[in-house]
Order: sequence, then C-alpha cells, then structure tokens
Amino acid sequence: METYIFSQLTEETLRTLVTLNEKYVAPEEWEKMQIALTAEEGRQLEELKSKLRHRHLLVMNEATLWARAIYPMLMLAERGYIQAWSSVPLKASYLTFELEGEADGALAPSLGGRIQPPYLIVNEAKRGIHAPDPQFQLYGEMLAAAWLTWQKNSETDINPDSIIEQEIFGCYTVNDSWAFVRGAVSDIETEKPVFTIEFSPDYNGIWDGEQIVQLLKFIVAKHLEEINSG
Repeated sequence: METYIFSQLTEETLRTLVTLNEKYVAPEEWEKMQIALTAEEGRQLEELKSKLRHRHLLVMNEATLWARAIYPMLMLAERGYIQAWSSVPLKASYLTFELEGEADGALAPSLGGRIQPPYLIVNEAKRGIHAPDPQFQLYGEMLAAAWLTWQKNSETDINPDSIIEQEIFGCYTVNDSWAFVRGAVSDIETEKPVFTIEFSPDYNGIWDGEQIVQLLKFIVAKHLEEINSG
C-alpha cells in the first residue's frame, strides 16, 4: 500500500485514489451557515482587524502571518472543549492507500489536553514557485481527518449515520484571505471512496472578518449538536 504525503498531492493523483465530485454552491447558501458574534467576540475581532490594517501583510513571513491574522480568528470560534490547534499531525489508512502529514491548523476537540479528530482543517498557502497547490493539499488533509473521525465513530458507534458519510470542513488561506470547503466522504471502506466538495466564496480577513468568524462558529456548533444528538 502506497503512502502519500499531503504536500505531494496533485489533482491527478487524487483522482486515482478517490472519486472527486466538485460542486458549485451559491454564495447565499454559505451566508446561511453563520452564527452571530457576541458583543465580546465582536470587540475582539474589531481590535484584531484594526491592528492588521496597519501591517504589511503581503510581505509578512508565513509564521508571523499565521500568528497575527489566522490563528486569532480560529480562537474566536472556540467553544467549550473545542479549541484551535496548530501543527496538527494526521494519518489515515484507507483500503488501497494511506495519507500522512501535518496540517497547519484545525478546530478540534480536546480530551485531557490531547487533540481529537478535527472538524475543520486549515491550510496556509506556502509561497514560492515550487510550493504545493494549497487546494489539493487541503483535500488530502480533509480526507485524512474524515477517516480519523469515521474510525472513531465506527469503534464507539456514537453516530451510526456518520459511518455512512463523513462530513468535514476545510479552508485554505492566502495571505489574509480565506476560502472554505465543505467535504463529504462516502464509501470509505471501498477501494475508491467518494469525496464530494463544495466551495465557498473568497473572504478577506479584514473586510470580511465577521463573516469568517460567524462561519467558523457555525461549523463548531454544528458538530457539537451532532455529538450531543448522537
């Protein structure tokens, strides 16, 4: 069985591993997936945006940009034991292939200080002409996270419906812009799983900051509801 590293994935490789269905979704549908900010969250977001407006984000190195512009927004979506994480190791063993590597960030449960299978995977686009395509790298990370959650649900039987189809969200960031992806993985135990993808509009971290955090909050709340109902 061959192991694929996330940063090495291409569209051609992914299509040999899974049945990839990419769909257009009207922006209005993503607007429905938002939860309003509290007054305190709104204050923290405005403070963050005011600082970013006076920074030269285009020339800022990746680690600094992550710390100043990306991770603070992820933290605004934390709720209960769901928290933001950086440098998230992921490994999945599908029937005919394995995926392995490290995601830049995630929103995921914490159990005793240890990360659990993520709900949202974040990939920060790397710079340079030889940098991997962030979209297909993110696809691989989402497939790995979906498999981890599927495996956990299969072992615990928490939510039988999720064993049939596993939902996973992701996003990739380019400078301070965000692009979200909703994924659904089905036929996980077959030789060629089905991976259905829906894209969001692009969001600017400063001008669309409120919509970004509202969407992050929706993703966290949705999965918390599924856990509680399961």
